[in-house]
Amino acid sequence: MATIVASAGEPFGVQDGRQQDQSRIRESLLRLSDWLEANDYQGYDPFDGLNARFVRPLTFETGLLRIVLQQGVRRFPLNLRPLLGVKKSRSTKGMGFLARGFIRLHRATGEHEWADKADSTLQWLIDHQSAGYAGACWGNHFDYQSRSVFEKRDSPSVVWTSLIGHAFLDAWEHFRRESFLETAVSSCEHIIRDLGVYQEGDAACINYFPTSTHQVHNANVLGASLLARTYFHTGNISYRALAEKAIRYTAKYQREDSSWHYGEAANLRWIDNFHTAYVLDCFKHYCESTGDTRFDRELMNGYRYWKGTFFLPDGTPRYYNHKTLPLDIQCSSQAIDTLVFFRDRDAESLPLALKVAHWTIEHMQDRSGYFYYRRYSPWIVNKTPTLHWGQATMFCALAGLYNALCDGA
Repeated sequence: MATIVASAGEPFGVQDGRQQDQSRIRESLLRLSDWLEANDYQGYDPFDGLNARFVRPLTFETGLLRIVLQQGVRRFPLNLRPLLGVKKSRSTKGMGFLARGFIRLHRATGEHEWADKADSTLQWLIDHQSAGYAGACWGNHFDYQSRSVFEKRDSPSVVWTSLIGHAFLDAWEHFRRESFLETAVSSCEHIIRDLGVYQEGDAACINYFPTSTHQVHNANVLGASLLARTYFHTGNISYRALAEKAIRYTAKYQREDSSWHYGEAANLRWIDNFHTAYVLDCFKHYCESTGDTRFDRELMNGYRYWKGTFFLPDGTPRYYNHKTLPLDIQCSSQAIDTLVFFRDRDAESLPLALKVAHWTIEHMQDRSGYFYYRRYSPWIVNKTPTLHWGQATMFCALAGLYNALCDGA
């Protein structure tokens, strides 16, 4: 191969390869964007089974039968929702991921349409907050039943609120509009004033819901990450103080192999790909936003465990630490996003992100542009067009990857 250097400072062969990657990622994004537009940004959710208006009365509003309905709809390999009366909807969490994707594409391209889409999406989120709380917060558009808790639709979740809060911080950093920072601050006030914590010495675990008392690590540190990032922009010491306690709690429960259980209750002790990635992102946000390096060892040990455990050589993202199946679209999207985020700490992260992206486009993207929910085997594919779980998270992740490629990272 010739060693003539291209204008970007790289050999032509390297630049051509990057341009091919850019072209494929952009083409996938535009097909997905067209699908989203055609469907008015609506889709299904894995856990929306209790919106099944034709059969919900048969649960007699008992916890066990609500679980049967919700999980039956979620796990069945075909999409039963149209038959059961579950309608496509917009998702607050999905709209938050889309807003972040639109901002990333505007950063990468300068094309005004992405800025306009980001602005309208963020306004939609402002208009669809959960009412009656001390600050801006968001929840599901459906009732949710787990083995331990029943939550009504629109009950705010620290996961939803934190991820959407990050979208407003992205918007503040990119567009410098004061109202975006004000919304993120409002969300931090909700976390501090409406969500309780589980106190354990000098550590604390932020509750998942206002009514929840279970210790769930990704939920805890997602709240911490929003508090830390907002502290960076505001200097509010109370935000940093709670963020530090929450990070200390999850650092304390890192296992000997550097993994984390999903939660600390006996029925929450599994280890999976995308929840681990959430935890890693949040530790990194905390360290960078506060300058506190005391948790760097836990962060990088956890990152090495995650990267070494959850990927096959061709980029296939595994679901669990002990098995690969099901091949789930959120494992793909969050893996791409986290790998791109860690490119300043790991030279191998961006090539692996590209492997995951190419595998996902080839195996999970429909000709119409949307991404499938899950593959259970080469022959059994759940093609349900989930919104936040699949389309929005993939749009956000691919936009971040595209932006990184355009930056020459």
